[in-house]
Amino acid sequence: MGCRIQRALPLLVLGLLSGCGGGGGGGSGPIAPPSNNNGNYQPGVFQPSSSFANQCASPRSGTSDRSGSAFTESMFLRSWTNELYLWYSEVPDRNPTGVSTANYFDALKTPATTASGRPKDQFHFTYPTAQWDQLSQAGVEIGYGAEWVITTSTSSRRAVIAYVEPGTPAANAGLGRGVEVLFADNVDVNANTNSALATLNAAFYPTVAGSHTFQVRDLTGTVRNITMNAVQVTHQPVLVSRTIDASGVPVGYLLFNDHIAPAEAQLVTAIRSFSTAGVRELILDLRYNGGGYLDIASELAYMIAGNMARGQTFERLVFNDKNPNTNPITGQALTPTPFHTTARGFSVTAGTQLPTLNLDHVYVITSSSTCSASESIINSLRGVGVQVYQIGSTTCGKPYGFYPQGNCGTTYFSIQFEGRNAAGFGGYADGFSPGAVDSGTVVRGCSVADDFTRALGDPLERRLSAALGYLGSNNQVCPAPSGFSPEGDFSAKTTLGETEGEMFKSPARTNRILSE
Repeated sequence: MGCRIQRALPLLVLGLLSGCGGGGGGGSGPIAPPSNNNGNYQPGVFQPSSSFANQCASPRSGTSDRSGSAFTESMFLRSWTNELYLWYSEVPDRNPTGVSTANYFDALKTPATTASGRPKDQFHFTYPTAQWDQLSQAGVEIGYGAEWVITTSTSSRRAVIAYVEPGTPAANAGLGRGVEVLFADNVDVNANTNSALATLNAAFYPTVAGSHTFQVRDLTGTVRNITMNAVQVTHQPVLVSRTIDASGVPVGYLLFNDHIAPAEAQLVTAIRSFSTAGVRELILDLRYNGGGYLDIASELAYMIAGNMARGQTFERLVFNDKNPNTNPITGQALTPTPFHTTARGFSVTAGTQLPTLNLDHVYVITSSSTCSASESIINSLRGVGVQVYQIGSTTCGKPYGFYPQGNCGTTYFSIQFEGRNAAGFGGYADGFSPGAVDSGTVVRGCSVADDFTRALGDPLERRLSAALGYLGSNNQVCPAPSGFSPEGDFSAKTTLGETEGEMFKSPARTNRILSE
């Protein structure tokens, strides 16, 4: 498919093109002009998507697939887009004859741009259904257990490890935060030819199990060669949960990286631990959390706010103008998503009462990799009057979301709704930025660059240190601004203590996703 797996593209994106899902708009193949001489296709006439569903060019045995063609698969997508896409009226109606389904889907989105010149729709992607089910339900995907941050300047590219999950090939190889990759499978990370970029992508973001070699430089300056096997890795969404004594005040620090099913149980355990420890201040580190299930975001927001959120709207979904009052996926009347007070059954028994800290304020660490469901936490807490303080950089800006749609072995994601908080605020397509006062997309807090020289959860790590200093001072004092924002480009910073970069995760971990 043209935009299958976002994580397989980033180095190519940085070197040559725009990618899928989390960043750019995805490539479009040649599209034939509309014509009237192709059977079921008539410009401006859309049959129900159900009339084309599961009619596949390559039917899968043991499924509901039936014999079809690339044309019927594309016609399904054309009708489905017309029915559910948030901006369906802006999509040019094109004839799918002679066009691959992948390329056709890539073009089924608005070509419009925002006032800042960004594509209006940056979040259009697909995923192999079998892999999507495995990742979204169990948090399992092929990899090493290391998440990389890729930084670029006009003359160079760097690949730095942001964090490593325990018990994985990366952990066993002695890798950790701040380790820099110099070569992958004998190719310089700065290489830019098509063949070199393909090799780098295959090494950094493998889609199949296998062995790859890396030359790395540790924080001590030692350069060494390692070999790692890409294997199925089960992600640990809550990587660090600890209580920090800040001048006698117990402060909870929670590093939360993924809104995937296993997160539900891990978040419940962490919040219960904080409650037992008497935590009254919480630093929620979402700097590498690209999103996932919106219901988990709602649960965590309730566990933070408790009484202030109980019975309140977490998020109201707005679909296209064909569906002003009804959720077109579930068929139910559109009602606001509440702050969930009980577990939804992802990894905790459904109906279990959730613990809560009953806080009226929270400190949230962010970066440009803080997206989607993570931004919903910020927006929705603000919507019910919880004071959010933002430490770090401008978030990515994903107020939109999807219901995954499978057809013929591929799961499709096309923007279907916008999320708005209890106060009716949404549309933060340029993200939330820390600033001096609260106003719209500006959140009170501090602009602070990422710091790869210290472990996440270390009180001396730049962003955590800034959060501790901010909450511990009567006048909410910030260090000198150093984070990334649309208003200030700090991309010239090159030390590991002053680096932002971009993290590329799979779509299951970088979006706002609803389950029926």
